[in-house]
Amino acid sequence: MIDLYFWPTPNGYKPLIFLEESALAYQIKPVNIMRGDQFEPNFLAVALNNRIPAIVDYAPTDADQPFALFESGSILIYLAEKTGQFLSSDLRNRHQTIQWLMWQMGGVGPMMGQANHFIQYAPEDIPYGKKRYGDEVKRLFGVMEKQLSDQDYLTGNYSIADMACYPWIKFSDLINIQLSDFPRVAEWVARITERPAVKRAYEVGEPIKGEQQMDDEARRLLFGVKPQKT
Repeated sequence: MIDLYFWPTPNGYKPLIFLEESALAYQIKPVNIMRGDQFEPNFLAVALNNRIPAIVDYAPTDADQPFALFESGSILIYLAEKTGQFLSSDLRNRHQTIQWLMWQMGGVGPMMGQANHFIQYAPEDIPYGKKRYGDEVKRLFGVMEKQLSDQDYLTGNYSIADMACYPWIKFSDLINIQLSDFPRVAEWVARITERPAVKRAYEVGEPIKGEQQMDDEARRLLFGVKPQKT
């Protein structure tokens, strides 16, 4: 059994998609980042960086004590190695997949996150920030468009690199980037969206947030300082 500490964000969906794809037994432990659960001691004991996602594997392959892990990319590699799925044993393909996973972790995620912040949540209009991060996201999408020019997935077969990129790329419209400008990326998104396990992941994940909306307290928790306990 694996505990998945989760909230419905792009990073949160990465391991949830893997768990559904691999049929590993898991249970979700919701971490409401809009109400400060990420600062609770029980969660910090699992994820010192106070960010979701995180996992605890109660049946690690070394048959030792439960194993806790945070950082979505690290979790994907761990789960791939645990199951022998979605990460090739072939030297070149394996490291190409890890390369594209790192590309997402170091590029797509941070750049799209910053673009989304300046467009959706910044307390003042900062055109430079919007353009700076929006332009970089478009550059990254262009890189991805070239990579998909002759294959269905980023490194040939569907892999953890695709699972890492998909939850970010699919919401590009929120940062005013149209997938129609990147037709092969759009086809890739549509292809992954139709996977039964991906559909299940979103059917499981989306209801967790419920009707909760971004408010001043959520902005303070997500973009401000750690709340003071009273």
